[in-house]
Amino acid sequence: MTRPVLTDARAPLTRSVQVVNAHGEEEAISIPAERDLTVYVDKRELVTLMTLGAHPEWLVLGYLRNQRLVRSLDAVESVTVDWDVGAAAVRTREGIDDIEERTSRRVVTTGCGQGTVFGALMDEVDSVHLPDARLTQAQLYAIVNAIRLQESTYKSAGSVHGCALFRGEEMLLFVEDVGRHNAIDTIAGWMWLQEDNAHAAAPDAPLVFYTTGRLTSEMVIKSAQMGVAIVVSRSGITQMGFEIAERLGLCTVGRATGKHFLCYTGRERLLLQPALAGTRLRSET
Repeated sequence: MTRPVLTDARAPLTRSVQVVNAHGEEEAISIPAERDLTVYVDKRELVTLMTLGAHPEWLVLGYLRNQRLVRSLDAVESVTVDWDVGAAAVRTREGIDDIEERTSRRVVTTGCGQGTVFGALMDEVDSVHLPDARLTQAQLYAIVNAIRLQESTYKSAGSVHGCALFRGEEMLLFVEDVGRHNAIDTIAGWMWLQEDNAHAAAPDAPLVFYTTGRLTSEMVIKSAQMGVAIVVSRSGITQMGFEIAERLGLCTVGRATGKHFLCYTGRERLLLQPALAGTRLRSET
């Protein structure tokens, strides 16, 4: 595999502002440093993403991958991010065939910051084949606890979504952004760059995607495209997310906090251990 040349553009994730609290006192707090990043592919403007900018090169690669605009990492020669002008310049080796037609059908998603999905993605859902992955209830609890302990921009500044990729209960990557669709695209870009050694460690442990946001159709489709068969959320699931997950046989787990969770779809992938949940509280009956 020929890896693209990437810049390593860095930008502050938060900024300090002065506010007045309920006691009339002025104090300094941190807020997320949202910024716009316009993506150009072979000098053609493609899209503007609103992002924290933690890993902009991974975000751009993941966006191209999840939109199925680029099928192979070999096709990308370089990604150059310049925060001074708020632009990411993608250079491909041979161009993108029919890019005008392939980007003409655009669906505005429910993602924070108005994510977009090019309509042809919906046509590819039934061609996705997921691995035979299984997760134990004990591993699920370990994942939820790892997220609870994770240091994050959300804890210091709020107003962001967090996503993470696990292999079994081992966290491989944690990403935050103003929109969950950007966070999952960033993980997808990172995964693309790791494909050479993706199965080198713990090959029998399942890949699990975690998000603090709701499981919409976009999140379900992108997870499946990444080859992830188990998705966990602190929030719930939408009707379309549920229906697509059922079609794919993807396991979706929501409302996952502490020892509580709801398995919406793909329950055969979750190996239940009810004794670990403890005694049911009266309010749960």
